[in-house]
Amino acid sequence: MQMIASRIMLIMSWAVTSLLLLATNSRTQKLPTRDEELFQMQLQDKSLFHDSSIIPDGAEISGFLFRDTPKRYYFVVEEDNTPLSITMTPCDAPLEWKLTLQELPEESSGEGSGDPEPLDQQKKQEHVLNELGTDLYSYKGNDVESYLAPNSPSGLYRLELISTEKDTNFKVYATTTPESDQPYPELPYDPRVDVTALGRTTVTLAWKPSPTISQLQQPIQYCVIINKEHNFKSLCAVEAKLNADDAFMTAPKPGLDFSPFDFAYFGFTSDSGPGRERTTGVKSLTTWMSRQMAGARRVDLQQICIGNKNIFTVSDLKPDTQYYFDVFAVNTNSNMSTAYVGTFAKTKEEAKQKTIELKDGKVTDIFIKRKGVKFLRFAPVSSHQKIMLYVHSCLDAVQIQVRRDGKLLLSQNMEGVRHFQLRGKPKAKYLIRLKGSKKGASMLKVLATNRPNKQPFPSVPEDTRIKAFDKLRTCSSVTVAWLGTQERNKFCVYKKLVENNYSEEQKKREQNQCIGPDIRKKSEKVVCKYFHSHILQKAVTTETIRGLQPGKSYLLDVYVIGHGGHSVKYQSKLVKTRRSC
Repeated sequence: MQMIASRIMLIMSWAVTSLLLLATNSRTQKLPTRDEELFQMQLQDKSLFHDSSIIPDGAEISGFLFRDTPKRYYFVVEEDNTPLSITMTPCDAPLEWKLTLQELPEESSGEGSGDPEPLDQQKKQEHVLNELGTDLYSYKGNDVESYLAPNSPSGLYRLELISTEKDTNFKVYATTTPESDQPYPELPYDPRVDVTALGRTTVTLAWKPSPTISQLQQPIQYCVIINKEHNFKSLCAVEAKLNADDAFMTAPKPGLDFSPFDFAYFGFTSDSGPGRERTTGVKSLTTWMSRQMAGARRVDLQQICIGNKNIFTVSDLKPDTQYYFDVFAVNTNSNMSTAYVGTFAKTKEEAKQKTIELKDGKVTDIFIKRKGVKFLRFAPVSSHQKIMLYVHSCLDAVQIQVRRDGKLLLSQNMEGVRHFQLRGKPKAKYLIRLKGSKKGASMLKVLATNRPNKQPFPSVPEDTRIKAFDKLRTCSSVTVAWLGTQERNKFCVYKKLVENNYSEEQKKREQNQCIGPDIRKKSEKVVCKYFHSHILQKAVTTETIRGLQPGKSYLLDVYVIGHGGHSVKYQSKLVKTRRSC
């Protein structure tokens, strides 16, 4: 591996040396130029230039800088009065960069015995590299910055870069045909992103379309970036933040992410000997990759590409939270992008909820609209060791959260009858948050107490269905069964004659478990009985309902009534007697 790495470094050095010799040698050999055949080769195999010091004409390359370690790139302009454009894109850290022109030396006398000796070659290279040249442009910052000259002299252009803050990525693009290339999408005369609508969980953005779509007929798509930290000046910076792939991962450091042996194995020099087993490198590589992926998961940043629409609504945001929004126009042919002027906005606060005070030992009826939220407060008047919270969700499942003096004690979804035992604390106050179902409105009964005795709601099994036995069905009777519990409770059965076309949808509307038997007609009552079993598996009871009409449909209900008089209704059952027997 060391031999392979050395050969690669040798080939790269030869490439730069060849370019410099071309610049200083006779004019019989032509300098690199922007002919179509060469340009197509460059575009097809940009990887040749990824780690090279040579910038190809008309292609964007990516690079990496170690902190406080300068790097040089070279670009040749062969003829005078040539347009030149160089664009530098910092990713996740500010850069200092300087562009210098080193004019190509005049041809020597031509008198000589042949090829120069290696020592002469070295002196010529040092002469070119050490020549100061003319400073053309310099910049320090993290903006996407360009150098543009309509008439540039021929020469060797040197680009020097350094990052003083941290290791970082960057991109650089250079061309001698800026008018025809135009790889970066053009911004409109007003490049700002506007907030046109603001809600508690949504923000609507709008911006003017890029002229590149209408004028140059190039394919453009817009990518919207949402985060809570700051605006981004380039899509490269977004990719670096997301750690989307290895090209944007933090560079590994010897002794921290890799052992010295690992660096030597991959062609890097090390002060210490390779006296470690091969598995060490694999383990440290895995550790480094795991840390990178963990870091990527912590990033609170979202990127959404939406095609060529210039209006977009961001949803599922948090209320009363500030967000930063950026829009990038991306040329889908070149994959190069331009940033609009980003914006920020703070979502609206949640509507102030009136808090309902719970009284010790008393049942409170709660109504919550679809996806709505209600807050309940319980403040025991005396010192207590535990709190009993009884909740009966009459319709669909709801979400419940309980906090004691701001500390979260409970958070879960629930349906039916549940009771929770919470650890108490002297003078503590309890805040209960109930969130309604997405399906529809919710109704609940809630009781809180620090003096538990008999619970207000009867205990019910997890399965509250009523089973009808088809083989026992007659023209005037049906037989049904349901589950009970180990606690002795009173069960009352009711019947209701309904039309034969009575639908499941109509039955669902009568599924409110909190509606008790007190609203039923006396004529609908079938029977009431007490039932329980110490063995839970045997807690099953049956009942035969008689006196029914042939070929008719009936809706059957079972109510279980607790010690405090509160009842829970089982799921209604639709049955039909036989038409003839």
